[in-house]
Amino acid sequence: MSEVFEGYERQYCELSANLSKKCTAASLLDGEQKKQKVSEIKVGIDEAESLIRKMDLEARSLQPNVKVVLLAKLREYKSDLNNLKAELKRITATNLNQAARDELLESGMADALTVSADQRARLMMSTGRLNKSSDRIREGRRTMLETEELGVSILQDLHQQRQSLLHADNTLHGVDDNISRSKKILTNISRRMSRNKWIIGSIIAALVVAIILILYFKLSK
Repeated sequence: MSEVFEGYERQYCELSANLSKKCTAASLLDGEQKKQKVSEIKVGIDEAESLIRKMDLEARSLQPNVKVVLLAKLREYKSDLNNLKAELKRITATNLNQAARDELLESGMADALTVSADQRARLMMSTGRLNKSSDRIREGRRTMLETEELGVSILQDLHQQRQSLLHADNTLHGVDDNISRSKKILTNISRRMSRNKWIIGSIIAALVVAIILILYFKLSK
């Protein structure tokens, strides 16, 4: 919910309650006192209309799901303001004679105030329902944000696991390369050893033949 809208909303509710009291008081006055009270009511209604316009502009600047809730509230406040204007018109009507004014005070005004009280009661009930809807919307948004954070955390974990697997794969490739190099070295060593064996064998055989020849020549003499 917008804090700006809530600020305007509180100002309007206080102003509406004050205007309702002034309308009740004005209906019981005559002469200059009544004119002064009516003038105050008109100023208050102008201020209330200004607050309504500000709330309307603020509500329309918000996200769609919040805007729908606030505009529904705003319709109730506009209806309440129209009732206040209607009460002001009845108070300022100049074509009523004293008897009609007395009758209005005794019956019509009481009915109007009852209707206004009922309207305000319905307004409060609607506001309560809208506040509950706002709470559900906020709870839904909070759950959505928590789900989004959980999804981001899971993705980060998966990314870390992927990096670990890639690192392990690179390590295995390095080990495989080392094993291949070691095999090549061992093969070369084995070949050299085989070559050396043949060379040593040949040298020994040559030495044996030479010894035999030397002994033969010595013995033959």
